[in-house]
Amino acid sequence: MSLNVYLSGEIHTDWREQIKEGAADLDISFNSPVTNHAASDDCGVAILGAEENKYWHDHKGAMVNAIRTRKGIEDADVVVVRFGEKYRQWNAAFDAGYAAALGKSIIVLSMPDQQHALKEVHAAALAVTEEPAQVVEILRYVLTSELPKG
Repeated sequence: MSLNVYLSGEIHTDWREQIKEGAADLDISFNSPVTNHAASDDCGVAILGAEENKYWHDHKGAMVNAIRTRKGIEDADVVVVRFGEKYRQWNAAFDAGYAAALGKSIIVLSMPDQQHALKEVHAAALAVTEEPAQVVEILRYVLTSELPKG
């Protein structure tokens, strides 16, 4: 068995790399949104032309990024959605909702103090974790049926 995993959400820490490194020995293909913040913000105007109004600048970028996001979530077997502590990831909440609507298996990666704010997102998830290592162990268990050692 192999898995296609989409890593959605917060882009300011190395959580994606931690998961990829921890799962390097597993048959998993990873995909994610563009994690270069400037490129993600400016892709729409860079490709489609400048906008004077910040709303339309952001709108163009969001629409172009949505092409990649939708494709990645649609192709995924598992969607991991990370909510970071410093920034509010509204796009991550959208991604979780979209994945849930498609019937995808969702793992949420969030902090304990976010429990109340994310209760609806957590309700749609099959697992709620606090550390990237827990995500790796879930993926390992799904693929190998092995429990963590130690």
